[in-house]
Order: sequence, then structure tokens, then C-alpha cells
Amino acid sequence: MKNIEFLPEIKMIIDHFYPEDDDLKRTLLKHSCQVCRKALELAAKSSETVDLEIVSGGAMLHDIGIRRCHAPGICCTGQLPYLWHGLAGAEMLEQYGIGHNMDLKVFARICARHTGSGLTAEEIISGKLPLPAVDLLPETPEEKLVCLADKFFSKSGDMEEKSFEAVRRSMEKFGAEPLRRFDEMWNYFGFV
Repeated sequence: MKNIEFLPEIKMIIDHFYPEDDDLKRTLLKHSCQVCRKALELAAKSSETVDLEIVSGGAMLHDIGIRRCHAPGICCTGQLPYLWHGLAGAEMLEQYGIGHNMDLKVFARICARHTGSGLTAEEIISGKLPLPAVDLLPETPEEKLVCLADKFFSKSGDMEEKSFEAVRRSMEKFGAEPLRRFDEMWNYFGFV
């Protein structure tokens, strides 16, 4: 299989928003490559049919919005709360797509829907999260696969892959419903 995480269009988009070779870009690229490899590994083990170019591109672009958010621990010096990084990335890709005559909606959806195991409007309201009260749940197989793969890696600390058990423990902290959704996505791909 060719190295599809660096399709020329994907590299061009990343370089547009991250033109300098700085710590933030290096963190983004390392994390995105880890998520991409994990997503492709999971896709290869699943009987579910997915579009590997969408999975690969979505994994490489899922965190493109971190530049606009405030998270100094990972070199993000933007103004938005970190929880906005998915929505910020979706907006960035949609605007870039319009300006470059590219349809990036499929990747924008992955950005918007990858946080946690997705978020419901009810969870946003009840948790008083700094996000619009809309459902942001992964729906397509590609969205679910990138969401799952993302849970195995962090952009801080040692950035090493977490075990499945460690991922489940981290999901438990957010409550029964996010953990149930994670398990449901995991089972959807036939991983038991």
C-alpha cells in the first residue's frame, strides 16, 4: 500500500495552515501520523468496508484546528478553548476547500466529530462545555475509525500508544454514555 497519509493534497493543506517547521507542526504531524497508522491498522483487521483514502486523509487532518486553540502545553497559542479544535478544523477545511475549489466536507466532518467518542448536544449543555449545543457524533465508518484510532494517542507526554485497557479507563472518566459509544464503535468494526 502506498504511503497515502501524505497524498499531495493533504500535505499541501497541512503546510498551508502550518507553514513553519516548529514544535506545534512537529507535534501535529507526529500525532496525526500515529492516528493514521492506527486507523489503517484497524481497517485492515476489520471486516467493515471503509474508504482508506478518506480514513488516511481524515486522520492526517483531524486535529488541523489546534492552531486556533489555547493549549500552551502542546504549543497551541490560539484564543479558542481547546474543545473547539474539531470545529475550528472543520471551519478551516471548509474555507480552504472553497478557496481552492476542493470538496473537503468529508474531512471537515471527521474534524468536527472526533472528540472523545463524539459529543451529544445534551452532553454539551449538561456539561456546560464551551461548544454549540449540537450533536457531534461520528456517523460514517470512516469518522468512527478515525475517532477510535485517535483515542490511542495523546499530543502530550510521551506520545506513546496506549493499550486498549488504558483507553477504556480514560473514556470511563467521561461517564457511562461516552464509554458505551466507544465500546459500540469498537464492536461495530468487529473488534471484541
